[in-house]
Formats: sequence, C-alpha cells, structure tokens
Amino acid sequence: MLVRWPNLLIMLLCLALVRAGLLLPELPVQEALLRPRFGLLVVAALLVAAAGYIINDYYDVKIDAINRPDRLVIGRVVRRRKAMLAHLLLSTVGVLLAGWLHPVLGAVTLGTALLLWGYSARFKRVALVGNVSIATLTAALVLLPELQLQLERNDSNSVVWPYALAAFLLTVVREIVKDVEDMRGDAQHDCRTLPLVLGMARTKWVAGFFLACLALLTLGATGRLFASGHWPLGSWLVLLVLLPMAQLTRLLLRADRRRHFKYLSAWCKGIMLAGVLSMALAGSIN
Repeated sequence: MLVRWPNLLIMLLCLALVRAGLLLPELPVQEALLRPRFGLLVVAALLVAAAGYIINDYYDVKIDAINRPDRLVIGRVVRRRKAMLAHLLLSTVGVLLAGWLHPVLGAVTLGTALLLWGYSARFKRVALVGNVSIATLTAALVLLPELQLQLERNDSNSVVWPYALAAFLLTVVREIVKDVEDMRGDAQHDCRTLPLVLGMARTKWVAGFFLACLALLTLGATGRLFASGHWPLGSWLVLLVLLPMAQLTRLLLRADRRRHFKYLSAWCKGIMLAGVLSMALAGSIN
C-alpha cells in the first residue's frame, strides 16, 4: 500500500479525538468536527503524510526489496517517476491548503513536508536522528489542532501536551524496534541506524530508556487521575496502556530474532491506538 491507508485512518482518528475529546469537549461532536476550517486542516495533514509515505518508499526501493519484498510497490506497480510526481503534488496541495488557513499553519506544514523528505533521503540512515525525526512529527500531529485553535481564538489547552510527549516517546521506541527488524537490508546499503552502530543488545537498552520514560509519564498521569476521582480514564490507562507496556518491556528484554521485533512493532501500534482512543474520555477532566 503506497500511502499506508490504515496509518492515515489512525491519524484521522487522532486529529478528530484531539479536537473533540481534548480541545472542545463542551461542544457536540458534530459541531466540533464538522467545521470547514478544521476539515481543511485534516485534509492538508493527511495529504502531506501520504506524500511522506510515498517519498519514503521512493528512496527505500532497494532496502525494501530485501526487508519487505512482499510490500514493494514503487518500481513494481508504480513507476518511480509517477511516484515522485504524486509526492510533489500531494505535498504542494497540503501546504497550500494549510497556508490558506493561516500562514503559521502553512509554515508548519511546509516544515513537516521538508522533514519527511529529509528523513527519507538521509536522516533515517543516521543513528537515532531518524527515530527522533519521526517521533517529532508524530507529536506535531497531536498538537496541530491545538495550534489551529490557538491561532483562531488565542486559546491553549495543556491537556494536549502530555499526549504529544507520550506520542513522541512511544514513536521513538517503535522506530528503534523497526530499525532492529530492518537490520539486514539496512546493513547492505550503508545505513548507520542505531542497531548497526551499537549492536542489538545496547539498542534494546536505548529503547528501554524511552519506554521507561513513557511508563513514568503514564504512571504519573494515572495516579493524578485516580487521586482526582477520574476512574474511567485512569482504569483505561492501567488496563490498555500500562499493562501492555509491561508486556512490551518483557518481550523487548527477550527479543533476539527479526520476527520478535516485528511482533514488538505491532504491540507499539496497539498501545498507541489505545492512547489515542483514551482521548475520548479525557474531555471529562477539563
């Protein structure tokens, strides 16, 4: 899948829940989500994200032929020239849409498109730089609806920031796990990802550090929720975030095969989805 439709749907869900669950919980869901300017922002963000997936596959044709031959699209189904054209078209339309909404949104979207290009062309091949780049973009996606609202009404909501930080930390973990999974193809094309520089054992400790930071953040938030009587959200975080994170840590310590890290990547996605869905309950704490 050239543009990763499941990932785009999760991004759409995230943007919608940030807007309706965190920023505007006092409004009916339809009123919060069905405003044209927010809809255009969502379209702009998804267009740039889709363009990012295309340019990533464009630069990774040779690596993906080794790591994921069954998912190879560019060069097999879509010509490289058409893929580049689609990337430029989607990025341009996304940036122009965001810029039409507000120059600051346009600048942020342009920066996102450029960082995605830089990640695909160079950053992902440098130890930890690529991981942090994608994590930063994930956190920025969470913050984007708040930025739009702040620009429109000079309003800010601190509830969004812990979610953005959690998204950053979990994305770093998942990107490191994916680097271990892709070691074979990366090694044959002069990449200097974390596992190729430090080795698998030390890389697992780096991933564990970011996972521990995420656990402390989530434990602190959960403790405050229970102390203030917000049991539904606190229970959600314990059952669907903290317990899976404990299992993820156990699996990470034992992992030593490519299939193990592929399984870990799926666990990270599941935890991220549970975190996104918790936004539906988070509006009650405002």
